[in-house]
Amino acid sequence: MMWQQISLYVLVAFYMFAGINHFLKPKFYLSIMPDFLQYKEFLNQLTGAGQVLLSVGLLLPQTRNISVFVTIGMLTAYLLLIHIPHLIHPPKLLKGKYGLLILRIPLQLLLMYWTWSVMI
Repeated sequence: MMWQQISLYVLVAFYMFAGINHFLKPKFYLSIMPDFLQYKEFLNQLTGAGQVLLSVGLLLPQTRNISVFVTIGMLTAYLLLIHIPHLIHPPKLLKGKYGLLILRIPLQLLLMYWTWSVMI
């Protein structure tokens, strides 16, 4: 039980930091968005706000399960819309770092599993 609480709080802190970071460092996130995505500024803000709200939702027992499902949905979207396309067309920031591009995929899957594990 204690380990599950610690895991939940660390996960919430991670998503909260990631969400806030979308507003503090938007240029980074905008630079890694694939060209086929439109309204990049809006998507960055939506993602940041979503991560902050979902991290709060993970804390509350009443909203934890739905927050888990929506968070995993977002992570799946990132995987399909950003991480996998980067393998074919890496952004300037990640050119020549193919190992890092590949590593992001299992890390995304690990985040999905970790998120699933905090469900009630």
